[in-house]
Amino acid sequence: MTVRFGLIGCGFISKRHVKAIADCSMASLEAVSDLKEERMADAIADYKRAAGDEKDVIPYTDYTEMLSNQDIDVIVITVISSLHAKMAMEALNANKHVILEKPMALSIKEADAINELSTARKKRVMVCHQLRFLPLLAKMKEVIADGKIGKPYYAIASIRINRSKEYYESAPWRGTWKHDGGMLLNQGIHLIDLMQWFLGSAEKVSGEILQKNMTKETEDAALGIVTFENGAKGVIEANVISQPANIGYALSVFGEKGTLSVEGPSLSRVSRWHAEGSELDIQELEAYSRSFDEQLAMYENLIESISHESSEPLISGVEGKKAMEIIFALYESSVTGQPVHLPMNDFSTLAMLKEKRD
Repeated sequence: MTVRFGLIGCGFISKRHVKAIADCSMASLEAVSDLKEERMADAIADYKRAAGDEKDVIPYTDYTEMLSNQDIDVIVITVISSLHAKMAMEALNANKHVILEKPMALSIKEADAINELSTARKKRVMVCHQLRFLPLLAKMKEVIADGKIGKPYYAIASIRINRSKEYYESAPWRGTWKHDGGMLLNQGIHLIDLMQWFLGSAEKVSGEILQKNMTKETEDAALGIVTFENGAKGVIEANVISQPANIGYALSVFGEKGTLSVEGPSLSRVSRWHAEGSELDIQELEAYSRSFDEQLAMYENLIESISHESSEPLISGVEGKKAMEIIFALYESSVTGQPVHLPMNDFSTLAMLKEKRD
């Protein structure tokens, strides 16, 4: 079985998608779409070089024309955040499966609309939280689920990175609530997804944000406390003002009988692994995770889900909404000064615009 892909958006993040499609024996790239022809040409050249295949890949400057191509099974969306939901719903209405870069949407209503349409059309949606596939993090999930650290008490997600003034000025949509959606929603969402994947459903969030960089609208730092249904607590601390460069990422889970803590750019380094009955060769698992292609694994998981109609992908639209909703709750709490209970009925990042609150 070969699943045929079309790509919308040929910017920087698309390169990993192009490589994953090229490396996947069950996938082929049929078409790409971008407003800039030179970026489409680069994406096609990258695919042909990686796949060792000279087959024609069709370029479309109008992505809606690509959606009508009956030779495409899955649409991959890697454009700016504010277009994710619109394009995902258009793809679903064209009877395509969807791979959707994070965040899946900038509002609760948009995320719900994607999930409802996915069900109605019987089409898969995969949200790009690919770190779940890393062997080290998958093992961490297994150890916690098997009770080897006992009852989880709390977790800490730490994001300490640097995004310069030039980073935001290089693309006018970056750092805007309307088009980008916030630092935590873009740079912090992977760790928050993992935290809730490890600890289960969240029921309450309190948070505060700090905004000092006047070249953008969105927050520079975010602090949050998440209460989970099982009684565990989650602590979120994130910033993009670590000077002069990234410090890094870390995620720790503390339980009654154990502690698991990982860190590093892709969370592939163990700083603490103490779990009852979990004897591992940590160095071997770390090395395996560093060499593992989680992007390829995500594509393989989606293809498996498509070929077995009864199975959902690991990060369906329903799963993808969970981390997004925790972040939305933190944002709302930062405005109201009150805890926010989940599920949320409605929220949009537009609500964070100062002129809308005054």
